[in-house]
Amino acid sequence: MKLAFSTLGVPGLPVPEVLRLATAHGYHGVELRAHPEEPVHPGIDRGERADVAAGFKEAGVEILGLAGYARAAAPGDDAPVLEEIRGLVDLAHDLGAPFVRVFPGAGTGQSREEADATAARRLATAAEHAADLGVRILLETHDSHRTGADALPILGAVGHRHVGALWDVMHTWLGGEQPQETYAALAPYLGYVQVKDIASADDTTPLPLGSGVLPLTECVDVLSRHGWDGWLCWEYEKRWYEAAAPLPELLGPGREHLARLLNESA
Repeated sequence: MKLAFSTLGVPGLPVPEVLRLATAHGYHGVELRAHPEEPVHPGIDRGERADVAAGFKEAGVEILGLAGYARAAAPGDDAPVLEEIRGLVDLAHDLGAPFVRVFPGAGTGQSREEADATAARRLATAAEHAADLGVRILLETHDSHRTGADALPILGAVGHRHVGALWDVMHTWLGGEQPQETYAALAPYLGYVQVKDIASADDTTPLPLGSGVLPLTECVDVLSRHGWDGWLCWEYEKRWYEAAAPLPELLGPGREHLARLLNESA
């Protein structure tokens, strides 16, 4: 498996500094948070996109994917959601990134059936554009669809190889799903896995990998046992927790922890 980290842990950091951290600490790739607060987002022009892609290529670091904020199941018209997803897909194509992350984001007034149908319809439509550009849209286990079992009806209804799943290990754990259960649900669709650690279900402040309660060992064991050879991406949510320790000083030990888990599960 290859290792990456998310720029959510170093909010606003210029791309050259992100690349310096990745190369200094031995990460194979970076997940870019695609938000206007960040240096890389759908609003940047073609020249800026070319510069970012060239910088990653020169550094020998891959752009794993773009972490977008489109909500596939959100109430309302399809058009704004599809436009947002299309913008992310276009940016990913220009940067040479294989994946785009979207959230479920169902509203409180929707039934589960309505939310599932809305998300599936939009993702199936967006998949055609993504396929033309060689990008895969990943629905993250998050918010209204926290577990693999929650996401499965949407993914199954879409039935397109350019729509898959992003397994966020915190949300599936908070949803009461065991790693083996999540893998069984998402295996046919799995794009990559976001790892992290927290103190408890009541305190989700990010912690160094291995120092919290999330079942990282079990997740890696399940993936290894089934021969899965994709990406593990450390999503350290510093952006939302100002009191959390700075990520740069944790990147080295974090990579070493993941490497140990991989070695022990081999």
